[in-house]
Amino acid sequence: MRAAFYDRLGQAEDVLQVGDLPDPLPQPGEVLVKVAASGINPSDVKSRAGGAVHPFPRVVPHSDGAGVISAVGEGVHANRIGQRVWLWNAQWQRPWGTAAELVAVPEAQAVPLPGTVSFEAGACLGVPFLTAWRAVHYQPIEPGEVVLVAGGAGAVGYYAIQLAKRAGARVIATVSSAEKASIASAAGADLVLDYNDPAFEAALKRFTGWKGADRIVEVDLVGNAPRYRFILRKGGLVVAYGSRSWSAALPLSEWLLHGIELAIFIVYELPDEVRRVAVAQSAAILDDPSFRHLIARTFSLDQIAAAHQAVEHGRLLGNAVVLID
Repeated sequence: MRAAFYDRLGQAEDVLQVGDLPDPLPQPGEVLVKVAASGINPSDVKSRAGGAVHPFPRVVPHSDGAGVISAVGEGVHANRIGQRVWLWNAQWQRPWGTAAELVAVPEAQAVPLPGTVSFEAGACLGVPFLTAWRAVHYQPIEPGEVVLVAGGAGAVGYYAIQLAKRAGARVIATVSSAEKASIASAAGADLVLDYNDPAFEAALKRFTGWKGADRIVEVDLVGNAPRYRFILRKGGLVVAYGSRSWSAALPLSEWLLHGIELAIFIVYELPDEVRRVAVAQSAAILDDPSFRHLIARTFSLDQIAAAHQAVEHGRLLGNAVVLID
């Protein structure tokens, strides 16, 4: 099979290769997927660049993807052959990801993909969609609750806006440009604010009746932490899935007085029951044609280094997808 891979950590143009590797075989409990599209997430480029220890002699990157099951291992019903699927955690703590013509994964990690959803969109679900679902549904949303989605034009934020609206929330999205504002508005945000605008906090307070948001879906915990006591109601919730740093000091004394509740998580390690519920609910959500996906650009497998560079340098608004087939 043709695949992209790297044998050492480093810059995309220096370490990523495309060539022929042996076809994988599905082991007991696994399915073999003919990959049509492979999604790239920031965690993929950080791992390749050296953000983690290089635990395997060779890595085929990317945990997200979509395609068609072509074979099954022992213990998996043959009726799954030919099924369209989306994949999660394909390369998490394993050397073999979706940037290849074929990938073998445990059966549960190949989720049926509705025929109305493209493979390109299916390749955006494992990390962006499941992250957004967990952040929005970390605690039940009361009808009319105000949810602030930080980075509303990002891959996760775009999904989070739609999921929060479906849950009955009023949604504020923060952005940093007019182009991003139009994306967040298209996703359904009730109010879109530029977080660099001096009137940002006043506009948010007016929208919330001067109480503040009920919860925040947070892409940058450290970057936005100083603002929480001004924009979050007393006793409000912050659900953080990202941060520019995980070691910087936080204004905990201010949070203590404000009664702020903080939850953090990584999508690769979702509790089994949480993931089962999210995956089960995804079927109806994805089958709804009004649910939208934000694909910024597609690349060929031979362009994988350029694709990694685009994600790494923040050049794209939305998901980057490598087309395998």
